[in-house]
Amino acid sequence: MNITIIGTGYVGLVSGTCFAEFGVNVTCVDKDEEKIKNLRKGIIPIYEPGLDELVKKNINQGRLKFEIDLSKSVNLSDAIFIAVGTPSRKKDGHADLSYVYAVAEEIAKNLKNFSVIVNKSTVPVGTGENVSKIIKKINPSLKFDVASNPEFLREGSAINDFMRPDRVVIGCKSEKAKNILKELYRPLYLLETPIIFTNRETAELIKYAANSFLATKITFINEISNLCEKVGANVNDVSIGIGLDGRIGKKFLHPGPGYGGSCFPKDTLALVKTAQDHKSPLGLIENVVESNDKRKKSMHKRILNSIGKSKKKIISILGLTFKPNTDDMRDSPSLDIIPALIKNKCDLKVFDPEGMKEAKEYFKKYSDKILWCKDSYEASKGSDALVILTEWNEFRALDLKRLKKLLNKPVIIDLRNIYNPLELKSLGFEYFSLGRPQT
Repeated sequence: MNITIIGTGYVGLVSGTCFAEFGVNVTCVDKDEEKIKNLRKGIIPIYEPGLDELVKKNINQGRLKFEIDLSKSVNLSDAIFIAVGTPSRKKDGHADLSYVYAVAEEIAKNLKNFSVIVNKSTVPVGTGENVSKIIKKINPSLKFDVASNPEFLREGSAINDFMRPDRVVIGCKSEKAKNILKELYRPLYLLETPIIFTNRETAELIKYAANSFLATKITFINEISNLCEKVGANVNDVSIGIGLDGRIGKKFLHPGPGYGGSCFPKDTLALVKTAQDHKSPLGLIENVVESNDKRKKSMHKRILNSIGKSKKKIISILGLTFKPNTDDMRDSPSLDIIPALIKNKCDLKVFDPEGMKEAKEYFKKYSDKILWCKDSYEASKGSDALVILTEWNEFRALDLKRLKKLLNKPVIIDLRNIYNPLELKSLGFEYFSLGRPQT
């Protein structure tokens, strides 16, 4: 089979590379000439474990190509995937579909043969219908189908998520489109992967409903952790106790400084706006959005309260990205916490295994207040407290005795609960975590 993927961002690049690994001939298209030049050399613009090797392998085997012009590849493609960004609009928080619709127009102007046009981007309900109308208006004689095939990729484990997914969701109208996409995903049938065929609107909503439910679980356990601190309960034990219930499940029940990333913040907000547009408000998700926003904005107060009232405060920050195994800074809690600490006259020493380059762009205006360090120990030297913001594996087994010697004061503020409070106390640390008794 031959397919075209339009957009070489996170979703497009991972999806295109993994389809190529399945044996499909894939052309990835992007207007960014510099990015395409680098991709042809196997230089990828994002950090995703294992992706660079997979890209190089499939380029060398001739199944993966990168182009700037879509006109040639679309007419040789059984399916054309739209995988461009759908960021939140600044004016109202709804998904910005301008890139999706611009691609639909370009496809309509260039496509001459039948193909299934697939929305891989996360889009609100009704987008597939709008894409269909755009193409029909520009090219009324064209034979085509439009389908929805939302992605469920987790940054940091995206290749495994694509190769061995929990499910594949496909929304389409015609049997012809269904059969083409069924054949495309045939390798997953051998793994007995559930493949759900439904209409476009349902497929579009499944993606938003899934992310909003997971965001709700995160927000729920964060609010429970606040209550645990008031009543002397242990949120870790609460998480285990409720997670063992098969109806609830143990995943996404770990307290933290709030969810971030490229999906949960924008998708929850887009679902809220869609529901409001259809006069069917989702009060629960509205509260999730509000609660998470408040948590990220107030987290710096926990840090300052743990340190005390010293006039000059030097704080070490370990972890800047919204989660480990990615360099993605989008909506990371650090984007709220770091400026708030600087505003409260703190100097910062920071380290992240992969996110430093991205973070420097976000924190340009605070360059005189931030020292970028080469590792956890350089960041800790001479600081009044150490804050763990992201649970990178290398932070889970730090040399605590060495840290104690490096810090001005033996204070650790663990916003991911990766250490044992009793162990830290026995080593002479003041240790603060979320939702757990400190003794």
